[in-house]
Amino acid sequence: MTADATVSESQVLDALRAVQDPDLNKDIVALGFIKDLRICAGSVAFSVELTTPACPVKELMKAQAEKAVFAIAGVHEVKIEMTAQVTASRPVLGDKGMIPGVKNVIAVSSGKGGVGKSTVAVNLACALAKTGAKVGILDADVYGPNVPLMLGVTGEPTVIDKKIVPFVAHGLQLISMGLLVAEDQAVIWRGPMLHSAIRQFLFEVNWEDLDYLVVDLPPGTGDAQLSLSQSVHLMGAVIVTTPQAVSVLDVKKAIRMFQTVNVPILGVIENMSWFTPPGSTERYYLFGEGGGKIIEEQFGVPLLGQIPLEVKVREGGDDGAPIVMSSPETESAQAITALAGKLAQRVSVLNAE
Repeated sequence: MTADATVSESQVLDALRAVQDPDLNKDIVALGFIKDLRICAGSVAFSVELTTPACPVKELMKAQAEKAVFAIAGVHEVKIEMTAQVTASRPVLGDKGMIPGVKNVIAVSSGKGGVGKSTVAVNLACALAKTGAKVGILDADVYGPNVPLMLGVTGEPTVIDKKIVPFVAHGLQLISMGLLVAEDQAVIWRGPMLHSAIRQFLFEVNWEDLDYLVVDLPPGTGDAQLSLSQSVHLMGAVIVTTPQAVSVLDVKKAIRMFQTVNVPILGVIENMSWFTPPGSTERYYLFGEGGGKIIEEQFGVPLLGQIPLEVKVREGGDDGAPIVMSSPETESAQAITALAGKLAQRVSVLNAE
């Protein structure tokens, strides 16, 4: 670091202590976010290295830092680069269950089928990738592997040095049972075979420097969920539901299951929350209202957000073009993008704790 005669390094750092990370509840200097500070003739430049590129208050923090430094006498120029280094989730005891090349494993689950879990998982992964994070998606729903269709991927994966090479689509690294069996072939497996397949997808795939590995689980609370929680260190789980009472009951079971195996619940996502007809602004609550809020209140699990029902979501899934990539201007895509930011926040906060 260099120093100018009228503006000192200590002055700049003292000014930046006024900028707080609202999630970690500390200032950005104490958190070690300030990198590569340079001062020359009244010009101040530095980087702010956040814990996730998906931070929803990134621009606010940048503006606050710029204002704080400009308030120093003698400063006439401030250059700030916003960067990120995603923190890794670590087991309490050693590195047991850690996947080489993966920082955080996030399970996406649901208490029952038909709630749009895979659609949410795919679009969440895409939204995280759009922020600049390195993201993979593991389709662990071996009985109904729909993720390849939703991402427009076909073919068989290759193996190099005894490691499966994941496909890459829409910026995501992907592996799925749907890429290993014929489309019309039923997967009829008992628990031990399922457990073996999930372990292979976790540890025998060449995942490359992933910040987040999103795992799309089958619905319910069966073998796949238990195999995943026993095989790998899970950063946390996201539960997808719809507003109606039946779904809420099933979500309660899913939450209890993850709590039993000591997996943190990162939050609940309420899908298909309402429908707005084209040309109208009126919302129709086709599947009831308030299910996600009930779960939040009863279990203390945060409701990350609500996703409206839109035809383009279904069309994007059928066409291999997730809505956050193909139609980012839609209400659903914007809701999922906001959800991804909140999810990344939760991951950063829990890792810091």
